[in-house]
Amino acid sequence: MATRKRQETTRKVNPAGQTANRSFLVPNSFNFTIERAPTVGFFGSIINVPGMTLGVVNQPTYLKEIPRPGEILDFADLELTFMVDEGLENYLEIDKWMRGLGFPESLQQIYDLQDSADIDGVGLNIYSDATLIINNNQNKPIFRVSFKDLFPYYLSPLEFNSQVTDVEYLQARVGFKYSIYNIEPGGGGCC
Repeated sequence: MATRKRQETTRKVNPAGQTANRSFLVPNSFNFTIERAPTVGFFGSIINVPGMTLGVVNQPTYLKEIPRPGEILDFADLELTFMVDEGLENYLEIDKWMRGLGFPESLQQIYDLQDSADIDGVGLNIYSDATLIINNNQNKPIFRVSFKDLFPYYLSPLEFNSQVTDVEYLQARVGFKYSIYNIEPGGGGCC
């Protein structure tokens, strides 16, 4: 009686230092939402995952200073470029938020901002959380970047130009500060 030989299963072994996934991350497949300003994220066209800088402490020695890792991590700003809708709805969401924070005309502006929604859970209602979903090359979510306690500090001007010959839609840029962000690969219920 003939016996069957057990088939050897071959496992793919990656050479040292090589990744199993050789697909590149595409820069144009993302979704961004801000709880307090939902239309801004919908029209978002350019966004960054902020960088970070770890402080360095120099340890003096008699020959030279030796750099040592510090204890404070500094996060760069979140910057978003968005297409401005014809009704200025998304631009005015950020404008109203910033005017509420800075109350240039009266204290009533910050009171109105605080009363507008219960967003931040702290009771101040001046912050908002935001989420950036990064998709793979098949447009499926693979990462969730969560920003906590976000607020705008910069809104670019709207530049109108009657000399352009082709239609160029207006874009605006907004800069945000936040307390922290976390990148969750394939997690957070998004993927």
